[in-house]
Amino acid sequence: MQETRSQILSFLRTHGPASVDRIVAHISQVRGPITHVTVRHHLTRLLADGLVTSAPLSRSTPGRPQLVYQLTPQGESLFPNNLRRVAEGLIEQVQSALTPDQVNVIFEGLGARMAQSAAIDGATMPERLQQVVDHLNRLGYQANWEPCPEGFLLHTHSCPYHRIDRDGSTLCRMDMTFIASMLGVVPRLARHMSQGDSSCSYLIPTTNN
Repeated sequence: MQETRSQILSFLRTHGPASVDRIVAHISQVRGPITHVTVRHHLTRLLADGLVTSAPLSRSTPGRPQLVYQLTPQGESLFPNNLRRVAEGLIEQVQSALTPDQVNVIFEGLGARMAQSAAIDGATMPERLQQVVDHLNRLGYQANWEPCPEGFLLHTHSCPYHRIDRDGSTLCRMDMTFIASMLGVVPRLARHMSQGDSSCSYLIPTTNN
């Protein structure tokens, strides 16, 4: 990876969410002067790659809103850590100690709990879908939605934990509950990355709108 982008990712991992000003100050101190334009260019590339996400600063000055940037789960995965091994072990222990129905209850409950952190209040299904997509993208899913003859398709192109759940069954049920709880509608899984598809896609029929 290009050196400046690597330095930006390392800084965000160490210091948490940061503005362009803070990133510029850090890189300038470490390796010499760098312009805001250059840093914004690299942040645009990192955003496009799904490695960072941005949000408006809560108390910005009048004028153009200032953004803060932070790592996505995909960005975090570039750094060595033991979380994957721990997560894999926990899933294996749960699956070996409980029945399949009990496992489903646990992970579906986790999906419903995750949905509680999302403020989804759109009056129409397109409005709710856009809010769901925005929330999923903040979590690193690289999501989008589109209309289709049967209703709507919600696509997630980057699963934050596809390397943890090898057969794609346990955590996919959690995702299904997560998405259903946010939309207020139970979708149907139309495509699945674990089966070689380019995305996990969920069909939301028009009749449920």
